[in-house]
Formats: sequence, structure tokens, C-alpha cells
Amino acid sequence: MTTYCGADCCGGCPRKADCGGCEAADGRPFGGRCIAAECARRGGAGELARAKQALIDEFNALGIPQLRVSDLNLLNGFYVNLEYPLPNGGTVKLLNDADIYWGNQIERPGNDRCYGIVGDERHLLVCEYGCNGSDPEILVYQKRGPRTP
Repeated sequence: MTTYCGADCCGGCPRKADCGGCEAADGRPFGGRCIAAECARRGGAGELARAKQALIDEFNALGIPQLRVSDLNLLNGFYVNLEYPLPNGGTVKLLNDADIYWGNQIERPGNDRCYGIVGDERHLLVCEYGCNGSDPEILVYQKRGPRTP
């Protein structure tokens, strides 16, 4: 399957039938936004690589212990959009289930919890969670600086 960004997102996606693939959805799978398709359309492979590296650099600059980001993957919002508990007893989801984000899971040595990182051109999200996304906790949720891709 051909995609705007060159990644094989559709090959392993269990919901491909829901959107039809990158080209069929005009780079807007599931009706949402895809950060990679938008970057590639704007400036090709060079822009895509620059935007991805800028996001990696911003995550690493946060200075969070044991968080060292070396790569990002394209992730469906419905897969990474966890419900975070609020102090008032409610919960909140910070992402859009229909969007595609850059993200990764970073295992923490000597700890049974992982960091989950997700970003797009507007925001950075770093959370910590247990097995299968249990007991998620927001560590950082912030707007990106003026160097946004």
C-alpha cells in the first residue's frame, strides 16, 4: 500500500478496513489528522525527517530521568489515548482517537512501569503507566515551542 509518508502503516493495522488506507483516506485515516502525511505533503521526506527529529530532541530536552528517546513510531490515537484520573475523581483523554501521532513506549530499567510518549505539531505528552496501560499518570502535557513542525 502506498502512503504519503512512505511508512507501511496500513500493513499491520487491525482497523485498515475502517479507513481504507492512507491514499484512499487522502492522508486522513479514520477521518482524523496524520502528522506524517501532513509533513510529507508539506515538504516531502526531508520535512518528515526534520519534524520527527525535532520532536525527538524536544522529548529528550525535558530532562525526565530514564527517558531517552531514539526513535518514534506512528501510532493510532485510539491505541494510545489513555484515560487519566483527575484529582476530582473524573477522568480525561487528551488525544483524538481518530488522529495519528508520533510516539513510543520507553521501558524503565528496574521498574515495572513504562513511559509513554506521544506528540504532534502542537503538543508533547509524557505519561507513565503499568502493564497494558494500567494506572496511567500524566507527567508532562505541554504546548510545543515556536519550532513546531
